[in-house]
Amino acid sequence: MLGLMQDWPLLVSKFIDHAAVNHPNREIVGLLPEGGKFKYTYADMAKRSKMCAQALERAGIQLGERVGTLAWNSHRHAEIWFGASGMGAVTHTINPRLFPEQLIYIMNHAEDKLLFLDITFVPLVEKIAEHLKTIHTYVIMVGKEHMPETSLEGALSYEEFIGAEDGNYDWPVFDENTACSLCYTSGTTGNPKGVLYSHRSNFLHTLVALAGDTLGIGGQSVILPVVPMFHANAWGIPYAAAGCGAKVAFNGPHHDPETLHQLMMDEEVTVTAAVPTVWLGMLKYLQATGKDVGKLTTVTIGGSAAPRSMIQAFQDDYGVRVNHAWGMTETSPLGSLGSENAAVQNLSKEEKLDIQCKQGRSVLGVEMCIKDDDGNDLPRDGESSGGLYVRGPWVVKEYFKGDAGQILDDNNWFDTGDVACIDEYGYMHITDRAKDVIKSGGEWISSIDLENAAVAHPDVAEAAVIGVFHPKWDERPLLVLVMEEGKTIGLEAMNAHLVKHVAKWWLPDDVQFVDELPHTATGKISKKDLRDQFKDYKLPTA
Repeated sequence: MLGLMQDWPLLVSKFIDHAAVNHPNREIVGLLPEGGKFKYTYADMAKRSKMCAQALERAGIQLGERVGTLAWNSHRHAEIWFGASGMGAVTHTINPRLFPEQLIYIMNHAEDKLLFLDITFVPLVEKIAEHLKTIHTYVIMVGKEHMPETSLEGALSYEEFIGAEDGNYDWPVFDENTACSLCYTSGTTGNPKGVLYSHRSNFLHTLVALAGDTLGIGGQSVILPVVPMFHANAWGIPYAAAGCGAKVAFNGPHHDPETLHQLMMDEEVTVTAAVPTVWLGMLKYLQATGKDVGKLTTVTIGGSAAPRSMIQAFQDDYGVRVNHAWGMTETSPLGSLGSENAAVQNLSKEEKLDIQCKQGRSVLGVEMCIKDDDGNDLPRDGESSGGLYVRGPWVVKEYFKGDAGQILDDNNWFDTGDVACIDEYGYMHITDRAKDVIKSGGEWISSIDLENAAVAHPDVAEAAVIGVFHPKWDERPLLVLVMEEGKTIGLEAMNAHLVKHVAKWWLPDDVQFVDELPHTATGKISKKDLRDQFKDYKLPTA
């Protein structure tokens, strides 16, 4: 027997419609990539999102086709999210920090038909455009007055692109399992893999993000999502903000503490979210200037672990609650959040701080467990450490186009590649990383890709890369080399070689030389032994 309730497909267009009807005058504010500041309302955003949808249809975009965005956090980027996905296309957010070969691979693999790009990225796209096989239209996200000279054939300004439309448009209704947005993860070796979200998964994820114990966003909130919209959908914040009518302040291309602080104060920001690097910089800025944080009450930190001292300083000195979040592109991304539950209320301040340094409790909708190497479940005792597995309605079941093959076990558990423990209160703590990738400022660096590039140098016999603690970036790569007999190379020369193969920000902070690298019984480099060998090593940049 089925229930007798209305069948209402869970589509992301519902969020912007809700905001337009129930919060029409709530402000959206943004710092623009072309310069200046912009303000309008949810009513304006809703109309312009529909104009964007109309323009995409006029450009020939069909249901399920991919529309790329190479853009910062802005009101125009949000309009594209609602407009492209709302009309049935797939919004493909592209990380501009990847190096050109990866960008080319991602856009071709996704088969993007149209690319929206901020003015910042015009030179980048001009250099790779000849290699982009499927894109037929380029839209630069500025008004006509800021349109740059460009070699991109037939490029239009965004305002010109949507300006011919009237916004009188009814969102189409389709199956809620229809693809909605596409993000590629660079947290694996080899080519990036696509994670294809559905309208249903994004809708359910948003409902949980709006829970009081999660991101803590409500109708009276003013949120500054510093986390980029090309990082796992900015943790779903643009959807959540529209869903509750929160005011949004977009920082555009600006990530420096002074600009962020000014935006926080001007717009009376109450909630914000970013990787630890951003808040370490903000803390130093506050301490150096003696300034306060205005109405800020909550900071959500994800991407990598936040230092205990930073969590404590924000809370003790500025009255700001710091919550850890954990997730992946594959989990949309919210998997756990470190808000306080009743079970820990009576713990001491230091004990609570210990718990805040963990990655939090699984949110409603995400099941989480830890397993040993034989696939046996391990107890939640805070000590047993094993592989972290998750499942749920916004957890990936396979990668786009079937890349990597079967990725779930027989019980639909997804192996996150992290090693963790879970305590008796349900708080999960990442203790290690099964995959040898390095997390620098919230961005992944593949140690294997770096090693392959280093070994390509004719004077290098063998190479290994490990992550070493860095006070600002959390981790930075250390390159450990075995040289060919009689050969040597300095860091500067090695990086000059590596920069031809990898992104500049991937370059190792130092190089060390050894006679031989530790190996496992199967002949693989033992990263565990190498990390033990360099556990007391301090990078010169630290």
